[in-house]
Amino acid sequence: MNIELWQIGKTKFDYINEGVEIYTKRLKHYCKFSIHTIKETEHNKKTKIELVQQLDCENLLSKIKDNHYIILLDEKGKEYDSVNFSKKLESKEMELGGKTIIFIIGGAYGFTKEMRTKANEIISLSKMTFSHQMIRLFFVEQLYRAYTIKHGQSYHNV
Repeated sequence: MNIELWQIGKTKFDYINEGVEIYTKRLKHYCKFSIHTIKETEHNKKTKIELVQQLDCENLLSKIKDNHYIILLDEKGKEYDSVNFSKKLESKEMELGGKTIIFIIGGAYGFTKEMRTKANEIISLSKMTFSHQMIRLFFVEQLYRAYTIKHGQSYHNV
């Protein structure tokens, strides 16, 4: 299965990069996984938030292909516990065959209505709000956890 994580802007904190790298290496045992960083829109305090959001999302939309299955990671999406996320991922793998699943973490200002419409699904990792930087690490860890659950390994202790 091909899974990609698209993220807006570079990760600014070394500890997040280190954590993401640990789980990315672990994921290679289960799937073809890659992370793609999309250049964020340059802005300053005077730039309207809506403009930054729109330009970031237009950039993302221009990269989406027909064989992509798009899942936005957004606080307003559907929530799953780890076991159900694992089951969801497994069913998507069987359903989609050779399609690539693209999980997208938006920029600091989230997604436009158009981006939400283009997505196949929207999921949330929590009702709490986290920075788009932190979600990178949380998501990659949850993806790894989902595969260990699927394969009956002891990483997930429930």
